[in-house]
Amino acid sequence: MNPEFEKTASAICARCGATCCHEARPPLSPGRVALLLANGVSPGDIEYAGYHRIRTRENGMCVMCSGGKCRIHSFKPETCRAGPFTFDVEGETVRIFLKHDSLCPLVAFLKADPAMYAVQFRVAVNNILSLARSLEPDELAVISAIPEPDCDLVAEIPLFPGNPGGP
Repeated sequence: MNPEFEKTASAICARCGATCCHEARPPLSPGRVALLLANGVSPGDIEYAGYHRIRTRENGMCVMCSGGKCRIHSFKPETCRAGPFTFDVEGETVRIFLKHDSLCPLVAFLKADPAMYAVQFRVAVNNILSLARSLEPDELAVISAIPEPDCDLVAEIPLFPGNPGGP
């Protein structure tokens, strides 16, 4: 990731207080589960509820958030890396959404800097496509049924380019 963007994003996120980590249940690819476990994340911090995801505390905060910061920042879930972009899958199409700046203060920064927006959009698309392609259709259906309010559709991308029938 771009060091300038990383520094600015970290400062914005620190002021925000980890709003995106509240009620977040980021989906995990099989590879990400293995990476988390290999890096000392407790198996009890990962749950399965139609898809593998990071558990939340009783107060709704992600168990990986401590003091407003991500404890697994260097190997966090794909959708966390994609932030403030999110997704759903409709048929063979991945629909990419950008959260409103009322949900994520990083959005205003990205909208003000088209070059940084383009960089983060590419990071988001790569992470989201990698995740979506690694999951089973029933898992994608569960994830896609989760409401994502206050977001705008910014792209539609084939799940499997050149192969309209899927994997």
